[in-house]
Amino acid sequence: MLDRLNQLEINTIELEKFKKKYSLDDVSNDIQVQWILRYGLFESIQIVIDIACHLTTKYNLGNPKNYADCINLLKDEKYISREIADRLIGMVGLRNILVHQYISVDTNKIYNLLEHLDDFKKFAYEIKNFI
Repeated sequence: MLDRLNQLEINTIELEKFKKKYSLDDVSNDIQVQWILRYGLFESIQIVIDIACHLTTKYNLGNPKNYADCINLLKDEKYISREIADRLIGMVGLRNILVHQYISVDTNKIYNLLEHLDDFKKFAYEIKNFI
């Protein structure tokens, strides 16, 4: 699990570099740059999901019906704060769009997620403090 948390921290650093290098216009006008952003966010969200589902199973926190439930169970058991859980659940929805409805992804919406990279950092910090 620590390797996934470390990868999440690396991804966050890389996404911060991306934000400094590329504007919304750059992303909107270059499909390759969009792919970089999409994949960076997708992988980061997937790491959060993997960790949440792993902890839910390992500590027998309940029977989640979906990825958002895994995060909610961590929140309910005080593994993570309500604030972080609520934000991450929104990101899970974006992950599903990136995977299943990739044609209709709003570039502005995914670019604006770069304003919330601290959510990944806070998640990693809270989980590391727990484990």
